[in-house]
Order: sequence, then structure tokens, then C-alpha cells
Amino acid sequence: MKQFKIIILLSLMGMPAAFCQNIETARKYIYQERYNSAISELGNLLKENPNNPEAWYLLTDAYLATDKEAIIRDSLLQIPVEINEAPMMICARARVLAKTGKMDEAVKYLNQALDQTKKKDPLILFAAAEAQLEAPSGDYKSAIDLLERAVKRDKDNPDLYVAMGDAYRKLNDGSEAYKSYKNALSVKDDYVPALYKIGKIFEAQNNDEVFLPYFIKAIAADPGYAPALYELYFYYYHKDPAKAMDYLRKYIAASDYNIDNEYLLTDILYLNKKYSEAISEVQTLLQQLGKEIKPRMFKLAAYCYKELYQPGNAMAYNAAEYMKQYFEKELDSNWVSKDFELMGDIYNVMNGKEDSAALYYARASTLEEDNALKLGYYKKIAGLYNKMKDYHNESIWLSKYYVGNPAATNVDLFNWGISYYKARDYMGADTVFALYANKYPDNKFGHYWCARTSAAIDSSMEKGLAVPHYLKVIELTENDTGNNLNKRYLIEAYGYIAAYKANAEKDYEASIDYFNKLLQLDPDNADAMRYVEILKKNRSVAGPSAEKN
Repeated sequence: MKQFKIIILLSLMGMPAAFCQNIETARKYIYQERYNSAISELGNLLKENPNNPEAWYLLTDAYLATDKEAIIRDSLLQIPVEINEAPMMICARARVLAKTGKMDEAVKYLNQALDQTKKKDPLILFAAAEAQLEAPSGDYKSAIDLLERAVKRDKDNPDLYVAMGDAYRKLNDGSEAYKSYKNALSVKDDYVPALYKIGKIFEAQNNDEVFLPYFIKAIAADPGYAPALYELYFYYYHKDPAKAMDYLRKYIAASDYNIDNEYLLTDILYLNKKYSEAISEVQTLLQQLGKEIKPRMFKLAAYCYKELYQPGNAMAYNAAEYMKQYFEKELDSNWVSKDFELMGDIYNVMNGKEDSAALYYARASTLEEDNALKLGYYKKIAGLYNKMKDYHNESIWLSKYYVGNPAATNVDLFNWGISYYKARDYMGADTVFALYANKYPDNKFGHYWCARTSAAIDSSMEKGLAVPHYLKVIELTENDTGNNLNKRYLIEAYGYIAAYKANAEKDYEASIDYFNKLLQLDPDNADAMRYVEILKKNRSVAGPSAEKN
């Protein structure tokens, strides 16, 4: 390993200062997780000096972090012969094998590099530990052992302690991980990766009183440290959208360009109610990506238009068009009830589109699993059909709303019955109002509407179906004639029974009695007075037998 160190030393001595500076720039990019920038920087360096092992190793690091194992595997084939067997290059190949799950082969290479350096070079010990840490089934205890050996030879390298903390976290030992990260801070008190990773430990415990200060300390030490900026954005996303947007903008500025960041920005603009800006972002993404744009962007644009439009406004049609594109491009397995609810809301504000709105709400109800939300759709659909005076469909949805609804009230039951009545489905109305009368026997409405529906069914009064119900209405209301509704119900009940007595039973005397009761409540009722006179004449003509009856 001494020979290897000499090779690097000699190469560095022959290098211009700019080259060394560029290596440090690449290192900083990697620690800030700006991997694409690091790859670009290192690519340029290796064009100038392909014999630099550190540049090759860092390039491997950057490619592995972006899951581009195939690219770096092919790139490593281009390593010059002069450095191909250097321990650091052996470790680079081992890391690629480890990342792709070929651990047995990786270990052979690692042992080769460790043997060449007699396990005394902290850089190679560190590289071997990194290979174990990023393998899908690495030996994390072995990684800790390698790092402990490295620390004995390089006590002032905070990276070694951070890597050791990572190993303990993979072993689910948060306590030891915390100690390792603190050791890194004892070497360099503002070492950003250590501050950040302590924050991640406490974030996993949902302890925001502890993890937030660590993330804030990290960006105070390095305002360009993107991982901490992202965590702060994510934390404030639902708590303080304005603050989240500020952190997101800083995160984007500190990161390499990534189209996913444009999606994040569009989302946060919507959350901050900057609807016009969010729509503009969607349109920009459409120009950039065309058919490759994520389908949910169409939905987000539709939500923005929904917040901007007024009933009948052309923006409602824009919202509908975006949602149509969303349904065309998104897998139907990803559709959720809210998608169809949004479409229902859009059509609900368009003049004459109530039927379309009802159909979309109905589709939403089939996808919704939460019973309370499902019932809400039912009631909304019923309201739309009521608005269209389609009482038949209204009754269907009010039925769905009432049946199996523990929160349903007598008003809901009443409205269901009325919808049947308005649809002229008198048998359906009779069933519902009979249920109402049985459930609320002291409430006049059930009996009254039972009477009305029975009268509609027995329109010729042959069976007298409505009579018992009207008698019940009389029983419940005749002691409170000061109530105008009671008075109206009584007048109707007296009139109906009087007509039934006269026409069906030919009991003119009883009919006259009911008409007289009606006249006590409505003395100026000309029809009742006329019928009484007619009945008296009929009674006289009928003679004693009619009197007796």
C-alpha cells in the first residue's frame, strides 16, 4: 500500500492545482448528493488524466448512488493498465459486484485489496466497508470491524465514524449509531452528514423537537446540503405550505436538475393556492415531456381550474378536459373515488350537466370504501336528481342513503317517501310512509302521508284505504287547531272522510257531521256548505232508513 500511496502522491505532485481543486469539487458534489454534477466533473478530469485512481473510485461512488451499475461496470473496463490492479480500483469493482448482489465475487476482490495493503490502509478499509454497506445482503458487522481498524489508523476522519453509524443503523442499533455520529462531530463539530444522520435517527422516532434542530444546523453549516433541505420541505409540507415551498425552492437550487423536482414544485404551488402558477408549471411540463408527463399532473391542473372557476365559467370546461386526459392516460387500477368526485364537482357547476355530475358521483360511490363518504355521495346524487325533477332516480338514491345509515333521521325517511310520491310511485311511497308511521307513531307526518298515498292508490275510495290514516291524523292534531299546519291537515282529513261516508258508505248523517267539523275550522268554505245542503236533501229523499243508517 505504501507503493500505492507513493503513486498517488507522485501523480498529485505532477498535477496542476486546478486538477486537485476539481477533485475536491467532485467530492463535495457527492457529499451533497449532486451525483450528476460529480459524474460530469469526474468525467472531465479523467479525460485529462485517466491514470487517477481516486477519480475512478469517486466516479464509481457517484454512479452507484444513482443506481447506474451497468454504466460504471462498463466504464471500469476502460481503466488504464497502469492502475488497473491498484487496491482502490479492485475495491471499485468489488463495490459494483456487491451492489448487484454478487457478494461472493465481491468478497474475493475485497480480500485481494485488503491483503495487498495488509489491512493497514484506512482508505481501503473504508472502501471495503462501503461495499458491505451498500450490498443488498452485506455483512454489517464485518463493515464495523473494518471501520474500527480504519479509525485506529485515521482517528480524525469523520467519514469513518459516519460510515460506522450507517452500519449500526442497518443493524437497527440506533443507540450505537448515534454514538458513532457524535464521534464524527467530536472530530468536526459542524460536519454536515453527521448532523443530518442524527436528525434521521430521531425523525424515525417522530421526535421533531430533536430532529428539526439537527436538520437546521446542517443547512446552517452548508446551505447547499440538499438532503437536509428536502427533509425540512417534507416536514412542513402539510404543516406550513409556505415554509415548505421556501425549503423546496432552496432544495431545487441546491440539487442537480431533475424533472421530479418540477413535479414537486407544481404540487407545492397548488398546496399554497397559487393555482395559476401551478397550471403554468403543468403546461411547461407538457411542452417538455409531451406524452411522458405523469398523468396526475392533468388531475392537479383540473383541481387548480376547479378552484379558479365560477359556475358557468369557461374554466370549468378546461378542468373537465384535463380530467378527461387524466382518465385516458392513468391506469384504471390507479383511479380513486376522489377522481370521479372531482369530475362530478366540475360538471355540477356547468349549466344543464347535472346528469353527468350524477353519473360521476355514482362512479365515485362504487370506488369509495368509507361508508360515511359513500353515503355523502348518495345524498349528493339524490339532490341532483331532485334539481332535475327526476324523482324516480331521486327515490333510488335516497333509498341507498337511508338504508343501512345509522345516522339517518326521520327527515331523511320523510324525503325518501316524498320522492316516491312525486314520482307517482304510490306503492313505494306507501311502504316508506308506513315505515315512518310505525317508527314515529306520535308524529303526524307519517300518518298524513300514509293517508295521501293510500288515497292516490284507492283513487275511487272503494276500499277506504286512506280513512284509518286520516282518523289517526285527526287524533294527533284536533287538540291543537291553533297550529296552521294542524288546521290544514284537519280540514283535509274531515273533507276526505266526509266524502268517503257519503259516496262509499251512503252514511249522509256521518258525512254531514264531518263537513260541519270542517266548517268550524273554515267557516267560509263554500264547497263544504254546498255539500252539506246536498247531503241534507239526499237524507230527506232517502227517508227514515237513511236517518237510521
